[in-house]
Amino acid sequence: MSDANIPEQPMNPPQPESAGSAPPPPAQPYGQPAPAYGQPAPGAQPQYAAPAAPLSAESDKQAAMWAHIGGIIGFLPSLIIWLVLKDRGPRTNVEAKEALNWQITFTIGYVVLWIVVSILSGILFLTPAWPITGILWLLPFAWWVLNVVWSIMGGVRVNAGGSYRYPFSLRLIK
Repeated sequence: MSDANIPEQPMNPPQPESAGSAPPPPAQPYGQPAPAYGQPAPGAQPQYAAPAAPLSAESDKQAAMWAHIGGIIGFLPSLIIWLVLKDRGPRTNVEAKEALNWQITFTIGYVVLWIVVSILSGILFLTPAWPITGILWLLPFAWWVLNVVWSIMGGVRVNAGGSYRYPFSLRLIK
């Protein structure tokens, strides 16, 4: 007996979907081990990734510029650009290395400056010369401003087609 309000449903069982499923892997011959995960099957040719294409002259100049300007936020932009693009563009290799050497020098100087200012401020705070401590705390800020100015100058000079060498830096990366 059927209800007039319920439509009749066909009584076909659901069919397994075989259109989108992959065929089962072939069985290994008896006595031979299966290849390890990530290894090619026996007899297969290994596939290698193609080397990255060299940068165009414009892209090479842009990457070199960003290596300098990225120094405003720290040494990581220069490091990443140098590691990723050093083999793809000669200008990027030279300028990113220069920017990275400066950023390492700046970071070392910044940390040393904070330590020295903290120690001197602690010593001078207990003496009548305590107002000098306020001036000492401006030194790390002035060092950071110098970094920003030189990083922008380097980026602008490289973008104009030249090269930039920081006034002083440790040449740790050759």
